[in-house]
Amino acid sequence: MADSREKTRARLPRGFGDRAPEDIRAAERMMAAIREVFELYGFEPSDQPLIEYTDALGKFLPDQDRPNEGVFSFQDDDEQWLSLRYDLTAPMARFVAENRLPKPFRSYRAGWVFRNEKPGPGRFRQFMQFDADTVGTPGVAADAEMAMMMADVMEALGIERGQYVIRVNNRKVLDGIMEAAGVADDRQRLTILRAIDKLDKFGVEGVRQLLGKGRLDESGDFTRGAELGDDQIARITSYLGTAFHENRPDLDGRKSPLRSPGGENTFRSPGMSFGFWRDAVAGSKRGEEGVAELETLAELCRASGYGADRIMVDASVVRGLEYYTGPVYEAELLTEVQNEEGKIVRFGSVGGGGRYDGLVSRFRGEPVPATGFSIGVSRLLTALKALGKIDVSKSVAPVVVLVMDRDTDSLGRYQKMVSDLRRAGIRAEMYLGGAGMKAQLKYADRRGSPAVVIQGADERAAGTVQIKDLVEGARLALEIEDNAEWRSGRPAQLTVPESGMVPAVRKIIDAQAAEHSGGR
Repeated sequence: MADSREKTRARLPRGFGDRAPEDIRAAERMMAAIREVFELYGFEPSDQPLIEYTDALGKFLPDQDRPNEGVFSFQDDDEQWLSLRYDLTAPMARFVAENRLPKPFRSYRAGWVFRNEKPGPGRFRQFMQFDADTVGTPGVAADAEMAMMMADVMEALGIERGQYVIRVNNRKVLDGIMEAAGVADDRQRLTILRAIDKLDKFGVEGVRQLLGKGRLDESGDFTRGAELGDDQIARITSYLGTAFHENRPDLDGRKSPLRSPGGENTFRSPGMSFGFWRDAVAGSKRGEEGVAELETLAELCRASGYGADRIMVDASVVRGLEYYTGPVYEAELLTEVQNEEGKIVRFGSVGGGGRYDGLVSRFRGEPVPATGFSIGVSRLLTALKALGKIDVSKSVAPVVVLVMDRDTDSLGRYQKMVSDLRRAGIRAEMYLGGAGMKAQLKYADRRGSPAVVIQGADERAAGTVQIKDLVEGARLALEIEDNAEWRSGRPAQLTVPESGMVPAVRKIIDAQAAEHSGGR
């Protein structure tokens, strides 16, 4: 009698994704190049668990107003709340606070993070980040080093100068602008920061609307604004006029069309003047401190050979997380590509970070300065694929040794063949299923195997093996018209002594590699 129980339906949860072998290998190659740069800068590997106490993660998720919203949480048997980490920085801060470590503590880590948010196109609930952080250095030199390291990472991945830029701003400047404009309400300040963050998307006019009553988009949806007065809006949008971004409709070429009070225009060049920014934050001690830090950062970068073509100051950089307290930065790819809809688009940001002097201090009750940078692994990998900067070809699949006889002696001989191939550095496996020869060949073909090794009773008696080149065999099979010709020709199949198996397989794999690379 058939089992009438309902079968469990196999389905992938929304917002999560499976990964193919070639994607995993490509990501590992990319992260190896990033890791090499981090190591070159003297950073050490470190890792923390995926789960932390919920209160240790804090309330820093972007665009969330309730504690714990946006994270996956559960209650332990001791009634303590635990959560899956939403980034790598908060767990690192807990680790530093809990342990006595040499300062500055320079470390890097890669791992999965989780967001309990509504999934959508390109928006996942699980994704990988690759971070580097310096804890215990109060000076802006550490922030300059982060920006320079980001630039070196881009070039280590094959992204040429002119195809990327590291954009830098300072939260103190943004705070100073709002203070100088007379904005004191925290919710209003958050709305202003979110509006500025939309500069790339909506331009200055769109931001102006979001700073005022609000903005009505093309779909008819209305976003409520910060409801600032005209003078306040003018002060903030004048400051935003110093932001440089190529190919933005509201900017004219290489300089801003928004003129400062003194008639000064801001150019993208090493000689960029910070005078207008000082005017914009006049009266705000915090804002003036932020401008001074940016001037120092820019000078340190220039002195190290990193010009404005690689690292530049940009008024529009905000960064979403609320724990940033000083310099903030983003790595942006400038190259334009065609998306799946056939539209020309720019990749935009592939990573970012900033100074977060209050994050470790939450545990210590004393100032602990820190700065760090996070790379979005999946997003950067997608960009490198589109730019042809990383090899995404499949690795050579294993050679399959077919099992023609299943007695212990024969299985031992097949296993020795596999071991001989592996010792020679050739991926190999013995077929472990229960099917016959035809199904085994089909299995090897579906695996993408370069060749199979066959030894039946006749070959064993003669001390030989048959080796079938599956790639060449498939090609030649297209040229054979009938089964009789196939049997008589046995294309791409050769018989060699057992002692010659490894060299013969190696020759086949090398020939396939040469053909794949265009060498034949």
